[in-house]
Amino acid sequence: MMPGRVGAINLPTAATLFDTAIGHCAIAWRGATVIRFQLPEASPAATLARIARRRAGHLDEEVREEKPTGVIAEAIAAIHAHLAGELDDLRWIPLDTGEIPQFHRAVYDVTRAVDPGHTLSYGQVADRVGAPGAAQAVGQALGRNPIPLIIPCHRVLAADHALHGFSAPGGIDTKQRLLAIERTSGFGEPTLF
Repeated sequence: MMPGRVGAINLPTAATLFDTAIGHCAIAWRGATVIRFQLPEASPAATLARIARRRAGHLDEEVREEKPTGVIAEAIAAIHAHLAGELDDLRWIPLDTGEIPQFHRAVYDVTRAVDPGHTLSYGQVADRVGAPGAAQAVGQALGRNPIPLIIPCHRVLAADHALHGFSAPGGIDTKQRLLAIERTSGFGEPTLF
């Protein structure tokens, strides 16, 4: 279960860049809760710029680069290890999802419950959030996921197990790489059953 707003709304937003096995990632947080995560862009500077950009409707938000401590430092260490193949479900990392629309939060809750090495289809996620037939809406919600990897949208596939669209930098190649790191089998090729 992901916590919503945890009293961090009035705290400043901090961010940092860190190197991983797949390149430089970035994380933004308020207090002890993660609010955004960024997979590697074309350069470390582009990754940091993306995580630091102001969100729509938050013109007063200033993101400052800081050295992480406490649970945020622990989260970075776990992400680093996960991307190096020491798998962690990352569910213990506290998130602030209070500003995310309710349907998206429901989709993210279901998605976050998928263990590394496993996948669901967009339709299965729709069924689990109580919206049968809403696979396209699930895909749209996952395309707007502000905290990829920690909310593992890469673990949601088309019904035929094919890798369709992935809005993170690197697109389908990044999705395929993350699934390979997690030793996920049966993706990328349609099955007969």
